[in-house]
Amino acid sequence: MADNFWFVVVALGPILLGGAIAYALLQRRRLTGSEEIKQEEAIERLYDKPPGGREPHPGNH
Repeated sequence: MADNFWFVVVALGPILLGGAIAYALLQRRRLTGSEEIKQEEAIERLYDKPPGGREPHPGNH
């Protein structure tokens, strides 16, 4: 009985874990073009990033 339990834990555990990870990866959704644009604008507002890129801070070399 104990041997069967350890077989399930050792052999089927990683298979079930891999299946769960694969399922999670397949359920992810990519952003649409307009969502990517909105995300980038929100990031720029959040970090107060200028539209052309980053500006160096005075004193940093």
